[in-house]
Amino acid sequence: MSDADKVFQSYGRSCNNMVFFEDFYAIFMSKSPDILNMFANTDMEAQRALLRSGILWLVMHARGMPDTKIRALGESHSKKNMDVKPMYYHLWLDALMETLARHDPEFTPELEQTWRRTLQPSIDMIAGMYES
Repeated sequence: MSDADKVFQSYGRSCNNMVFFEDFYAIFMSKSPDILNMFANTDMEAQRALLRSGILWLVMHARGMPDTKIRALGESHSKKNMDVKPMYYHLWLDALMETLARHDPEFTPELEQTWRRTLQPSIDMIAGMYES
């Protein structure tokens, strides 16, 4: 089984309950006051739905989906749009790993490394579009 398939299955075990996404944002926002402030006026129910899709796009890109959705994420998060600074992406990924550890009963340190290795190329693409 490929790394992308392992990640896809892990996500499937984790994302069936909206608490997963609530936990993610609680963890992510606790990483920095700046991150907390970014979401101050955000409809969090809608944001959680966007996150659900966004993670799936990252996983599907790793499984061979064209990069169209990833580039759209990069554009929307760029300096001229939402101004999500590239330095926050490692905190986002750390928060995702902490959330997966809580929600995927099969999560292991090895699976964490698989997740990180699998998502990093897409995250790098998004972060690389910051100045575009």
